Amino acid sequence: MYSEKEQKALLDSTENFLERIQRKDAPEIKEIDRLKEILRYHEWKYYVKNDPAISDREYDALFKTLEFLEESHPDAITPDSPTQRISGDSSGDFATVRHLEPMLSLSNSYNLEDLKNFHDQLLRKLKDEGDLQIDYAAEPKYDGSSISLLYENDLLVRAATRGNGIQGDDITQNVRTLRTVPLRVPFSKYGIYRAELRGEALIRLDFFEELNTQREKEGKALFANPRNAAAGGLRMKDPGETAGRGIEMFVYQIGHASDADGNDLLTRFSTHTETLKTLDQLGFRSSYPDHRVFSSMDELFPYLEEWEMRRSDYPYEIDGMVVKANRLDLHKKVGSTSHHPRWAIAFKFKARQATSRLKEVTYQVGKIGTITPVAKIQPVSLAGVTISSVSLHNEEFIRSKDIRLGDRVLVERAGDVIPYIVKTLPEFRDSSQKAIQFPALCPVNDTDQEVKLVKMQDEAAWRCPDCVCGMQPLQKMIFFVSKDAMDIAGLGKSLVERFFREKMLTDIPDLYRLDYEAISKMDGFGEKSAQNLKKAVEESKDRPLKRLLYGLGIHHLGKRGSAIIAGQIEDVFELTQWTEEDYNSLKDIGPVLAKNMSAFFRDEKNLAVLRELQQLGVNTRSTPEDKPAEKMDGPLSGKTILFTGSLQKASRKEAQKAAEAAGARNISAVSSNLNYLVVGEKAGSKLKKAEKVGTVEILTEDEFYKIIES
Repeated sequence: MYSEKEQKALLDSTENFLERIQRKDAPEIKEIDRLKEILRYHEWKYYVKNDPAISDREYDALFKTLEFLEESHPDAITPDSPTQRISGDSSGDFATVRHLEPMLSLSNSYNLEDLKNFHDQLLRKLKDEGDLQIDYAAEPKYDGSSISLLYENDLLVRAATRGNGIQGDDITQNVRTLRTVPLRVPFSKYGIYRAELRGEALIRLDFFEELNTQREKEGKALFANPRNAAAGGLRMKDPGETAGRGIEMFVYQIGHASDADGNDLLTRFSTHTETLKTLDQLGFRSSYPDHRVFSSMDELFPYLEEWEMRRSDYPYEIDGMVVKANRLDLHKKVGSTSHHPRWAIAFKFKARQATSRLKEVTYQVGKIGTITPVAKIQPVSLAGVTISSVSLHNEEFIRSKDIRLGDRVLVERAGDVIPYIVKTLPEFRDSSQKAIQFPALCPVNDTDQEVKLVKMQDEAAWRCPDCVCGMQPLQKMIFFVSKDAMDIAGLGKSLVERFFREKMLTDIPDLYRLDYEAISKMDGFGEKSAQNLKKAVEESKDRPLKRLLYGLGIHHLGKRGSAIIAGQIEDVFELTQWTEEDYNSLKDIGPVLAKNMSAFFRDEKNLAVLRELQQLGVNTRSTPEDKPAEKMDGPLSGKTILFTGSLQKASRKEAQKAAEAAGARNISAVSSNLNYLVVGEKAGSKLKKAEKVGTVEILTEDEFYKIIES
């Protein structure tokens, strides 16, 4: 970032300033820009290069001098001044911002065979390139919190969390406190006006230990691991608290680069290596020093294994290595899926393991009545987290691994996240171990009524078919208010359980009938906190329809399925008319989910809950957020279309793709929201229904193709 000549000049200026400070000879306002540059240089030396040129006391003296000059001349304060990193103001709630380019996940590999399969897939995608040599870049996969940085006109203007990959939370004020994030970067010398970078926020392992030691002295809860401490630190309301976490930023990719007219400038870089080198030269702490390039997977693999051995010696938490095709032009040619880039893959290190003793088995009931056995083990530290409970999944899992009470078991964190029992260690057994007897009756039922568990065909789980104790509705309520469902801030699992014990909640509609006056008088509450809760509950009434669908906890219905179905309807009660065939006609909706959805919306008890929610003000209609993006050009722009019968000119999928290319949105059911019904041979009930609706324009195949060819 700094040439030898620039560094010498800055060190000379540093010495001059320090001598004058010692003499109490105050610098003049005309020297303020030079003082800022001196401080930026020493931040870079200390935080990026780990090679400080002055003491902390000398840095503080220079910093205080700059503060004095800015207080005397407020008009001289600039956004990139070192004094502007920390703000004492509370940032409050975080706004949601959209990334310029999606922040995708990575697909995983675990051995050389997986990597070779990845290589073969790339070659298949690039078969038109002829005899192609693909060089691969490898670098550490940091186990931290993903961040995007946006620079415009050389200034940091925004920092955001990864969020859902498309949009994240604006955490600019907090990220400005990180010394490894430059506030001004000379992108302009490359002609770049706007640059969006990808990076990872980390905490050094030794500093993390110090943090926890200090928290223990202060009687505070210990952080589970560096990743959580970093992620939580970035979301503090007070940026000053973020600054105290010791969070550092490693940048590993330029996601977007353009000039002032929006022209893509990433094409100026030929390789990933070149972009990392540029980031390093611009003053970022990057993965460039630990980055290597190989011409084949056979050459690369020993390097990955070497890093796995070095993992424990690395000063930051890493959970694998990232492997990327080095040439950037190949990235564009192979593209990405909606989930991950096709030109990169993560080589995951083996999960960290430990042994422990199984003390007892308890049981939990889920939102659809599934009974899950949970192993209570002697607490053991695993990949930075203390583990005392491990799911045993179901009876078949217990039997297949011959898990017994009192066994010594091998535990790992699958993907370094989820605790998992790999196997028992029978060599440690004595006469004290006992077989685990799965209960025949619901084990969480605390009433006098006995409820016999049932097992559905083709499923491993036992279920409580008719809940009498209320535990299943409780789990449904906990799921309904969760972040991915209706996202009722402040109403988490523990509070729902408390209101359930106090008889304030019995089922989902009760969430919208809470007695806030009574709540304000409960321990831990007051008038303000009760009103804040009321506000959060009221705000949840306006959630998109896809969140309501997901929050209902229908078996096998995930977030993606909820979004797909919500995009096809205007009102949730339309689903009472849908058949399994209607669901099956949707891409990514399988027969099992179709059966479950159809059964759910035929059940009068479920419909009664939905009607009650509607009466209480909960949105049951489609919102703009529920609608899939439509093409704004083409002869069918903004129109909905449905195909029925046997098509002769193309398959159903090909016809749907042609309609999408012309700007239409494919839906799966006939209603007043349908614009066009294209009928092939042997058209059945959909044609009759469209004729009854009266507003649907019915087209033959030939008429459809004439429209899109126009």
